[in-house]
Amino acid sequence: MNWILILETLYIILVSFTCLRIIYDTRGTTKTLAYLLAVVFLPIIGVIVYFSIGINYRKHKIYANKSLLDLEQKEKLQKEIIQHSKNVLKNGNESAQSHSELVQLLLKDTTSPLTKNNKVKLLINGEKKFPEVIKAIEEAKEHIHIEYYIYRDDVIGNTIERLLIKKAKEGIKIRFIYDDYGSSEIRKELSTRLRDANIEAYPFYKIKLIAFANRINYRNHRKIIIIDGKIGFIGGINISDNYVNNSENKKLYWRDTHLKIEGPAINYLQYIFLSDWNSCSNQNLLLQKDMYVSFDSFTHKENKLVQIAASGPDSNSPTILYSLLQAIYLAKEEILITTPYFIPGESLLDALNIAAMSGLTVKLLVPYKSDSLLVNAASRSYYREILNAGVEIYRYKKGFVHAKTIVTDNKIAIVGTANMDTRSFELNFEVNAIIYDKEIATELSNAFYEDLKDAEKINKNDWKNRPWYEILTDKVAKLLSPML
Repeated sequence: MNWILILETLYIILVSFTCLRIIYDTRGTTKTLAYLLAVVFLPIIGVIVYFSIGINYRKHKIYANKSLLDLEQKEKLQKEIIQHSKNVLKNGNESAQSHSELVQLLLKDTTSPLTKNNKVKLLINGEKKFPEVIKAIEEAKEHIHIEYYIYRDDVIGNTIERLLIKKAKEGIKIRFIYDDYGSSEIRKELSTRLRDANIEAYPFYKIKLIAFANRINYRNHRKIIIIDGKIGFIGGINISDNYVNNSENKKLYWRDTHLKIEGPAINYLQYIFLSDWNSCSNQNLLLQKDMYVSFDSFTHKENKLVQIAASGPDSNSPTILYSLLQAIYLAKEEILITTPYFIPGESLLDALNIAAMSGLTVKLLVPYKSDSLLVNAASRSYYREILNAGVEIYRYKKGFVHAKTIVTDNKIAIVGTANMDTRSFELNFEVNAIIYDKEIATELSNAFYEDLKDAEKINKNDWKNRPWYEILTDKVAKLLSPML
C-alpha cells in the first residue's frame, strides 16, 4: 500500500513538473494547451511525448551559432549593411518602396541586407534546376558550399558527387553539409567517398539513438548551394531523382520551384552557410574576403532587388513567419500561395482571413494528396474557415506539388524552403528569398496560374457537406496539428 502511495505521489510530482515546464517553456497558447491536455489525459504517454518532441530547444542552445566576426568587425559591418540597405530602398523600384516595412523588418530582426544588382532566374522543377547547378559547379574557380536537407545516393546525387570529386582534384575547396535525418541514406557510403576525395562533409545535428525523438524534431531543412561567393541556389528542390520528371521510370510528377541568384544577395546565404558550418563541423571559420563580394561589385542589367529571410531554433524570433505575415498584410490586390503542407497557426490563419474578407483575391494551391495522411487531414481541417472568409483553395492533381512560394500583387515573389506550418516556423532551420521585382513576380504568378490548370478548386458548399466521418477525422487531426 505504501508503494502505491509513493508511486502516486511521484506521478503527481512528475505531471506537475511537466505542466509547469510546458507553461514556462512553450511558445504559443494553442501548442501549450495541446501539450497540457496530452499530459493530463494520456498518463505517462503524454509526458513521454512532450519530453521527446515538445521541449523548446530554442532556449537550450542545441545550436551554437558561432560568430564569424569579432565585435568590432560585426558592429562596423552592421552599420554598413543598414546604410547600404537604406540607400537601396530610397533609390529602389516601386516594388521595394511599397514594401518598405518588410525590408525594415528583416533588416532590424536579422540584419539581412536589401541588395541590388542581382540576376535572378526562376527554375521550375528539377529538370530546369540541375543542369544549371551542374554548369555552375563545373565552372567553379575557388570554392563550393553545399547544404541540403535531402541528398540521395541515386542518379542525380551520384552525378553531382562525381563532379564534386572532380573539382576537388582540381584544387577547389568544397564544404558539404547534409542533414543527418533527411539524408540518412548517404551517411555511410556516399559521405565517406566524399571525405576520401578530400571534401569536407559533415552531418547537421547528428542523430544519436539515445536522443532520436528529440533530434528528428530540429532539422536543417535548407537547400543552399554557393559557388565562389558569386552564384547561389535556393528553393524547395532537394538533390534527388524524385524532382526530375523526364525519367522513363518516373511514377509521380513532382512540381517544385527553385532560384538561381547571381550577385551580392549571395553574401547573406554565405553567412548562413558558414554559421551552420561552424556549428556542425566544430570549426571557427571566419568570413574571408574570397567568400563574399562587395555590394557594388555587380552591375547586372536586370538589377533585381533581393533580401534573404532565415530562421530556426537559433533565432531570436520566428523571422520567416513574421516576413510572410508582413507580406500578406502589405498586399493590396492579390495573394498567391503554393505550399505542400498547410498548418498555418492562429496568426497566419487570421492574416489570410482578414485579407480575403477585406476584398483581396487570395488563392491557395496545395496537393490533392500529401505524402503524410496525418498532415493531410490536419491541413484539411483549416479549409472550411478560410473558404468561408473567401479564400480560394485549389488541390493539385497532376502529381505532388512541393513548391513553397508566395506572390503578392505581382510585385514581390517569395521562394524558399519554408512550408506554411509550425515545423517550418519554429522547429526547422529554413531560408527564403524575397525578390522585390515585378518581372520575377509576374513570371512566378504565371507559373502559379499554369499550375491551376492541373488543380481542382474546392467548392465551399460541397466541402461543408462532406460526410461526418471525414469532418471528424480532420478535426481530430487538427487537435494534434500544434505538435506536427
